[in-house]
Amino acid sequence: MAGNELHYTLPLPVFDKPVRLLIVVAPYYRDIADNLIAGAQAVAAKAGAVADLIEVPGALEVPTAIGMASRMADYDGFVALGCVIRGETTHYDTVCNDSSRGLTLLGLQGICIGNGILTVENRTQAEVRADPADQNKGGGAAAAALHLVALSRKWAGRTKGIGFRPQGESIRLAGEPEGNRQA
Repeated sequence: MAGNELHYTLPLPVFDKPVRLLIVVAPYYRDIADNLIAGAQAVAAKAGAVADLIEVPGALEVPTAIGMASRMADYDGFVALGCVIRGETTHYDTVCNDSSRGLTLLGLQGICIGNGILTVENRTQAEVRADPADQNKGGGAAAAALHLVALSRKWAGRTKGIGFRPQGESIRLAGEPEGNRQA
């Protein structure tokens, strides 16, 4: 059982410029959401990050809100929080898979996201995972977002050799004399 295993946790990154996070939470199970939020906010504060908070109706709306905020607001990273508890229908599978897929697709676009949407079999599992004094999955999601922000800043501006042109191959715009631009 994973709950009894020892896990290595990376130390939080150190930043030379302020970090702004947006915590996006689906508070369907309010008490679980509140614990996830508390854990995320504590880790953000420990790293010196400012963390704003918004609520959306459910886990399926979390990726949409993050996608919108990444285009329309000024955040360095995002923390996705919520809880999906298995019920009697296949709706559980849809919500788990689609919210996770949405966050993954956003992440592959370069958006720094920590996924703290719990997908559990029962309320007891959710309570243990959300508790900041226990598994603290909200804090873990904030830490993941912060690590991705650190990587993003480390690699910012490095564009040589990226794309389909070999490094050093010159490019030319239409109508431009040869030799005016370099990759």
